[in-house]
Amino acid sequence: MALTLPAHPDPLAERIHASGLLQELAHGLGGGFHYLLPERFDANLAAFRTALTEAGVSGKVYFAKKANKAAAFIERCARAGAGVDVASPGELREALGHGVRGEDLVVTGPAKAEALLRVAALQGALVAVDSLDELERVLHLDTPRPVRILLRRFPPAQPGSRFGLDDDQLDAALPRCASAGARVRMEGFSFHLSGYEVQPRTDLAGELVELCLKARALGLQADRISIGGGFAVDYVPAGSWERFLSDQGPDDYHGGKAFTAGDFYPYHSPVAGPDALRAILAARPGGAGDPLAQRLREAGVMLLLEPGRALLDRAGSSVFPVQGVKDRAGYGILTVDGTSLSLSEQWFNSEYLPEPLLLPRSPGEDAEEFRACVGGASCLDSDLLSRRKIAFPARPRPGDLLVYPNTAGYQMDSNESPFHELPLPPKVVIDHPDGSVRPRWRLDR
Repeated sequence: MALTLPAHPDPLAERIHASGLLQELAHGLGGGFHYLLPERFDANLAAFRTALTEAGVSGKVYFAKKANKAAAFIERCARAGAGVDVASPGELREALGHGVRGEDLVVTGPAKAEALLRVAALQGALVAVDSLDELERVLHLDTPRPVRILLRRFPPAQPGSRFGLDDDQLDAALPRCASAGARVRMEGFSFHLSGYEVQPRTDLAGELVELCLKARALGLQADRISIGGGFAVDYVPAGSWERFLSDQGPDDYHGGKAFTAGDFYPYHSPVAGPDALRAILAARPGGAGDPLAQRLREAGVMLLLEPGRALLDRAGSSVFPVQGVKDRAGYGILTVDGTSLSLSEQWFNSEYLPEPLLLPRSPGEDAEEFRACVGGASCLDSDLLSRRKIAFPARPRPGDLLVYPNTAGYQMDSNESPFHELPLPPKVVIDHPDGSVRPRWRLDR
């Protein structure tokens, strides 16, 4: 039996695929492209906000812009009054240029350049300060308004992290902020944890609430904490994921590539997106006492979060026309109009596992299953969009389309490059005006 891992059914995407629009776009654009569904972004943002409201917690959602470069999602943030998490001058300019207010930005990242700090301060953005050195540079900025800052906490549970201030550094930073007077407005603390576990986030958030109370004793504002991102996306059903991890082996991949479960993103997560936020708020810091939501309410602390992938769940997919098919012993190799630089997981020595859907250009007579890996159009042996031998329902033919589902979060453009001077796949924004069944489209600006 062929090893399969289809994504969760998506009725909206299925309607678009059945409409013939993707074939028209591939013809008109002359190659591969990504399509975006901003209405899904709106729904995901609303779901996170609902989770905060249900818990009775004051909070703000910031979209982590690094997850996708499209302007469409920033425009939706501006329209909805949501925040945006930026980490470079370019991201800051893009957010401001598409209508996001300065006070709705949070600037993260290590050792930020002075030019970035200065613009952030002038625009009233919130700056997550990563080190004592950076704090001193912030305090020496000559700006007409106080610089809004969070102090980023080093995560003790992840001692290999290069980010944040440890206990001694925080002990030095707090009185420094208190003595700075009107030059700085210390609004609280932040952290970012790798992985997707609930309890470590609750534990560290509880510690940050206590730090806020400590900082207030020094006269600092300290009324908010940011718990960063790390809200998983559930791409595939539980049973399919468990069978895949149990059954997959080198014979399932071109070149006999060997993977362990730890090499893959957890494509199934029983607690994902807004439900993960609910679980974090319901858990008890340190496993005892009041739930985190109650501690936040009692301390008068606002919760900030910076999801990227989770706000982009089902908000876009990647489309690649088939250019050619060749046969190997027991399987085939497809070459598509595009490269794995536009499907980023492969460039982290991993694999994007939700399998592509085959959209034939025209009905074919050959309906026999055909296993094939998927290669890009470059001259690199390693340029494989799917090392896995996908079980297609029929032999693909040139002109057919492969649709990789749910790629908006980190896959489309994190590592894109015009290698070989191949054009970058354009992004196409698809929506349904006034609830119309007929989709309309435009190029992302």
